[in-house]
Amino acid sequence: MLLCLVVQHPIFVQLKKYIPILEWLPNYKASTLKKDLPAGLTIGIIMIPQGLAYAMIAGLPPIYGLYAALLPQFIYALLGTSRQLSVGPVAMDSLLVASGIGALSLADPSDYLSVAIFLALFMGCVQFLLGVLRMGFLVNFLSKPIISGFTSAAALIIGFSQLKYLTGAEIERSNVFHNIVQNTLDKINETNMTSLWIGLAGIAIIYGLKKWKKSFPGALLVVVASIVFMYMSGLDQTGVDIVGKIPEGLPSFQVPSITQDQFWEIAPFAFALALVAFTEAISIGKSIEHQHDDYKINPNQELRALGISNIVGSFFMSYPTTASFSRSAINNEVGAKTGMASIIGAVIIALTLLFLTPLFFYLPKPILASVVMVSVFGLIDLKYPIQLLKRRPDEFLSLVITFLATLFIGIIAGIIIGILFSLLLLVYRTAKPHIAELGRVGESDYFKNVERFEDVNEREDLLVLRFDSQLYFGNTDFFKTELTRRVERKKGKLSAIILNAESINYIDSTGAIVLCNVIKEYKVKEIQFFITGAIGPTRDILLKSGVMKELGEDYLFVKTHEAVDFIDRGVGKNEIQDKIARQTKKEK
Repeated sequence: MLLCLVVQHPIFVQLKKYIPILEWLPNYKASTLKKDLPAGLTIGIIMIPQGLAYAMIAGLPPIYGLYAALLPQFIYALLGTSRQLSVGPVAMDSLLVASGIGALSLADPSDYLSVAIFLALFMGCVQFLLGVLRMGFLVNFLSKPIISGFTSAAALIIGFSQLKYLTGAEIERSNVFHNIVQNTLDKINETNMTSLWIGLAGIAIIYGLKKWKKSFPGALLVVVASIVFMYMSGLDQTGVDIVGKIPEGLPSFQVPSITQDQFWEIAPFAFALALVAFTEAISIGKSIEHQHDDYKINPNQELRALGISNIVGSFFMSYPTTASFSRSAINNEVGAKTGMASIIGAVIIALTLLFLTPLFFYLPKPILASVVMVSVFGLIDLKYPIQLLKRRPDEFLSLVITFLATLFIGIIAGIIIGILFSLLLLVYRTAKPHIAELGRVGESDYFKNVERFEDVNEREDLLVLRFDSQLYFGNTDFFKTELTRRVERKKGKLSAIILNAESINYIDSTGAIVLCNVIKEYKVKEIQFFITGAIGPTRDILLKSGVMKELGEDYLFVKTHEAVDFIDRGVGKNEIQDKIARQTKKEK
């Protein structure tokens, strides 16, 4: 009874918006735990080899991958709105960390580690602030073609960067694909064949087990088997790199700190990383959300949850984290119902840190490389680009440009170039929008595109034009040019122009001036000008900008056929038609 009163209290209801665990925990049942428990165990087990491997991508000691797998996923389980999302170290962000910090040219390895941990704090603060300011809409600037092109290119870079560990050769690190390939070819004669065969065997076994059953922890099985094999065979004496001693125990509390110069150097990168990490999380979360009807993802709360996860994690030696594509999918497939699965996963990581780290001493690095390669190559999407090529060539071009820029110029540059190109496409589309010349369909009141419909009556004395875009400074010249061209085709027989404004949702000051000038111009030529179908916000602009005054209220109609009836038979508007045509926003 008391619990029911607490749950229904207004303060508790308000808290649920910011602490989503309060939404599902009061109603948590034993039947739900039966589904969350195996999912949590699976995710925790999978995260062990992935965490160790992804830390190497970031250029950090493997143990930091487990640190990043501990508190961030626990905090997200409390604050996140997705109930299946698995937060922790991921390959993409690990590569971005290596790319961003590598550009600083830090001489001291301890400085590299300090910057990586501080980056989690900085990135978390950015995400949290964006969430507080309700800036979740920013993710819309990263369209699916950009994400697809970026992800596929980054997957190739990550995969090929693991050749260093797969071959055992001292291959120089790089964040662009052609340099990685060139550096690998330069050192190909230094390949340790034992390392190569161990790595290739790991890839084959993990891939085969993944094909057999996606949720099966094949990576962990290979890791355990390789440790036993290395211990018994003594192959570490032949030059095969092993992980070596890993610190025992939970991460200690430390306040992240870097120099002022380093702060300003990583600031732009931290903002970019915060958005990329959020995009990864929200895109995964949205795709899983569609399979469930018991919760709704809130982008702004997701920003706050990811931000706090990174902030808290940074004080316990975690580098930047976000949601994992593969782990989240497995978590969902195994049957996770709530964030309890992530809490159980965090417990598995904690137990590993407390008791099992000495067992990883003989873990061969080629096996960790194989874990990474199988994981990231699964992110390369070939179906989506083929679909775009067939259906949307312009968006396919955006994907390809993002892919190539990421691959050959750089990770962050690829994202920026992709966004800029997408915005350029958007500007181009609005600068030259679709314009349709309309005609009456048969004897009906419908006016449709004369190029799409056969039974359309075209008249030389009447031009009905529909402009399918906002009218703004970027397309006013195009509007005037197209109008003039179509007027000239009437060969001087034109008596009236009707602008169908159904698709015009905004007119800026330049557009309003041009529209006024056009109306004046055709009045002088004794050609009547009408506007029909203007929606409420557009009518408000027509009134405030002076276009209505120039046009005349009698020349503003709701329906195109009403304007045509007025032209042909002098049938004016009735009271209700006149009221609707002239209705503007009520002043408060």
